[in-house]
Order: sequence, then structure tokens, then C-alpha cells
Amino acid sequence: MLRPPAKFCRNCGTAVQMRLPDDGDTRERAVCPACGTVHYDNPLNVVGTVPVWGADGEQVLLCKRNIEPRWGKWTLPAGFMELGETTAEGAQRETDEEAGAHIELGELFTLMNVPRVGQVHLFYRARLLSERFNPGHETIEARLFREDEVPWDEIAFRTVRETLQCYFADRRHGRFGFHVLDIV
Repeated sequence: MLRPPAKFCRNCGTAVQMRLPDDGDTRERAVCPACGTVHYDNPLNVVGTVPVWGADGEQVLLCKRNIEPRWGKWTLPAGFMELGETTAEGAQRETDEEAGAHIELGELFTLMNVPRVGQVHLFYRARLLSERFNPGHETIEARLFREDEVPWDEIAFRTVRETLQCYFADRRHGRFGFHVLDIV
């Protein structure tokens, strides 16, 4: 399920070769035989928020996906981080793009390594500033759920399910921590 390696050099367009680079690296990489550029395949970062509403954060905002993968399933507002932005900026942008939600960004809440797909997911806690949402084209519907209303069988991704479970468990304990998980 990982991305295929580069086939052509991003610098000069020459077909690359899969081999050990000459710099002492111990992994095969896509190396350009013409200009010597080594092309590294690194994980993609997915950034998002756990936007909550209510005096004690009893409701969480979820978005129903209008895109594949997992069309029609529920997710937290999140997506791929863009070049030139911080993880916090990306999380805020994705929340605005997917839910049209105005938030006050809180602290980093979960960090999940998903090596089988070459991704790292980072979710921030966030406080909603309004109950009004204006979902973008990637979202069918954005709405608030209490823990007992969350459509658990319709959650799009395991990283979202794990983040929601951490959120509601921490809320019950009255103290929020930072959670690091490996999704294998």
C-alpha cells in the first residue's frame, strides 16, 4: 500500500535507478545516474483537529466524507499537510476547508505512526467558536456528536477512531494527555 518509488529524476528528468547511494546510505534509493540526485521516499503527514463544543467539550465535530477513500464515512477534519505550513497551520486549514468551522486551536493531542501506508497522523484539540459550519466540497455534512451518538461503525479511519477513543476517555478522567500510537 506504500507509494511507488520515483521513476524519473525531479531535477533533470532522467530515469532513476534503484540502488545504494554513494554516500554510505544502507537503503536502496531512487538515484539519478545523470545528475546524482538521491530521491528519498518519506512519510506523508496528515494533520487535523478534534473540534469540540460545549462547556465541558461534550460534543465533537465530525465530517461525512464526500471523497474517496471511504466516501460517506465519518471523520475528524484532517488532511495532508502542505509544504510551507506548520502542522498547526495545516490542522487549522483542514478544519476550515472540510467543516467551515471556526476554532481556537489547542495542544497537540495524538500522534499516530501508520507505517504500512507511509503516513504520520497528528491531531490537535480545538475549541469550536460557533455551532455554524460551512462544509467544503470534500464534506457531505458536518455535525456535532456526543460520545453515545458517534456512529462508531461508520468511522472512516482507525486513526480517527483511536483519537476519538482517547478524547472521550481523557474527558471522562477530567484530564487530557498526549497520546502516541503505532497503527500496524
